[in-house]
Amino acid sequence: MMTTAPITIEPMQVQHSAQVAQLLVHGFRGKFQALTSASDETLSLFFERLLAGAPASPTSRRLVALHGGEVVATVSLKRKAGFDTTQQPRNGTLQWSDLRMLGKWNLIKMLIGFYALDHEPRDGECYISDLAVRPDQRGNGIGGQLLQWARDYVHNEPSLSMLSLHVAASNESARQLYERQSFRTHAELNSFLLRLLFHEPKWLYMVLPLKS
Repeated sequence: MMTTAPITIEPMQVQHSAQVAQLLVHGFRGKFQALTSASDETLSLFFERLLAGAPASPTSRRLVALHGGEVVATVSLKRKAGFDTTQQPRNGTLQWSDLRMLGKWNLIKMLIGFYALDHEPRDGECYISDLAVRPDQRGNGIGGQLLQWARDYVHNEPSLSMLSLHVAASNESARQLYERQSFRTHAELNSFLLRLLFHEPKWLYMVLPLKS
């Protein structure tokens, strides 16, 4: 389906949690299936509660792309600790009991997976993660619009100078999207933990310098 109405990009609000959760499940189902056998519905509920209840981080922000009032894409940006990113705060009332729908062992595996995928940005680095576009909106340039928003954000922040991300080497479509946006592979990562958790033997660390 072609997107004709304009796309607006803004910080995620609590009311977007359910739609963002569904996007994350659709976009990264393969990764989650390596960690848990939970259904898509259960995973969506898990992420909805996680997104709505977790306290906002001063070092990261999640964006949503809206089309006709509906969330059609999302991305997360993270920078080094010590800067105020002025993000809309969320409830911050998350309890472990809110996430028990996964079961204790599956929850532990998910948390280990989050830890393994986490990246601590360096000075000047704005790190991109969780870029997901709704299946019926793929191919309409929305992912590129989110990446352009990130580029503009770095250009307007004196303390930032580059964008970066990790992508599985086997994910050809994502890698080609980033290469069209002028990202280049800076390093290849072979992690035993990532291989064990996600069955992905190689990951690419891609960067886009934006300031000299």
